[in-house]
Amino acid sequence: MDKMGTIQKATVSDVNEKAVFSQIDGQTLMTKKTEFETAPQLGAEISGFIYENKKHQLCLAPKLPKVRVDHYAYGTVTDVRRDLGVFIDGGLPDKDLVISLDDLPENKQIWPEKGDRLMITLKVDKKGRMWAKLADETIFKAISNRPSGRNMRNENVSGTTYRLRAVGSLLITDDYYLGFIHHSERDVEPRLGEHVTGRVIGLTADGMLNISLKPRAFEEIGDDAAMVLAVLKRDPSGSIAFTDKSDPEEIKAYFGISKGAFKRALGHLLKARLIEQRDGRTYLK
Repeated sequence: MDKMGTIQKATVSDVNEKAVFSQIDGQTLMTKKTEFETAPQLGAEISGFIYENKKHQLCLAPKLPKVRVDHYAYGTVTDVRRDLGVFIDGGLPDKDLVISLDDLPENKQIWPEKGDRLMITLKVDKKGRMWAKLADETIFKAISNRPSGRNMRNENVSGTTYRLRAVGSLLITDDYYLGFIHHSERDVEPRLGEHVTGRVIGLTADGMLNISLKPRAFEEIGDDAAMVLAVLKRDPSGSIAFTDKSDPEEIKAYFGISKGAFKRALGHLLKARLIEQRDGRTYLK
């Protein structure tokens, strides 16, 4: 049908207990009655989105899908077939859209997984088949925000990856800032469409956030720094009567760790600007 993937008007030709049938150019379209607030009468004119469902029936959807030709929106991955592609919920009843193998990374290990999200639009081929098409970088630039002079360094950010390159991954944050993760700032390459959390380590000249998925220095050393930080946060004064010059035995008795481990923990917390030392005490900043 040459009207596949478009919004059209049709005339109701039949109604039964489960479905409403309509006609357009001599072809019959089916709509479940549950898709209407009130079922239309015979001869009424209805409008909706034309598509083919999983049973290869021509259908008319009164509620327009969020993904249409030249309309971009996030779709959720519903299934992954290594031999066919990735199936996406684009907002149609009884129909998932497919991203073809040609539009997916060659490395199938970084393909999306079920539940991941992808920004897509709809395309219809010469045979009338509907496909999902990934949004390109121009779309993400068009919908993105700029930090506008705000200092975001060391802030935590979450976002969804939309392009994977050998040098790194591109993502758009939940607040619609564009970000870049250099391959040296991650331990594992994110999947396409994966939602990740990292921290801002810089800003490019064109307003893109440089993001690291690696832990902060104090997070890398694990429990010792976290324990010291927790003790500081619990204390009403936000301070402890210990510094890197404190007695080793007193440190061992209070924290249960060696002075060397304590000094390393303090060093990382100082570097991360989470604490300060003065007058023989350590204070939470």
